Amino acid sequence: MIGIDLIRLDRIQRSMERFGDKLLQRYLSTEEISLIKNSKTAAGFWAAKEACSKALGTGIGKECSFHDITLSKTPKGAPVITLSKGLVQKYKIVDSSVSITHDGDYAIAVVAIETEK
Repeated sequence: MIGIDLIRLDRIQRSMERFGDKLLQRYLSTEEISLIKNSKTAAGFWAAKEACSKALGTGIGKECSFHDITLSKTPKGAPVITLSKGLVQKYKIVDSSVSITHDGDYAIAVVAIETEK
């Protein structure tokens, strides 16, 4: 299953200016917040979580919350996506991967999820 999301950087920038840390806490864990360098990074993480929920076919909501999806980085800075135990069991997920990119005014993320056959 594949999901993709696109978000304007200024949307996250305005929200960060208006709501500060409350915005980040809404969709990121403390560990994820520590990786946020600026609104560009925050937008990429938002897009990745949205793309993941789309790959699952649920969207963000009751079945899959922002906090069921965790992002981290490898030592070289590549993003890594980890899903909650509940999601892994419910959807029989065996592997997942994420790619995040930025171009101009946008952050774009693609998530691929492999399930048991």
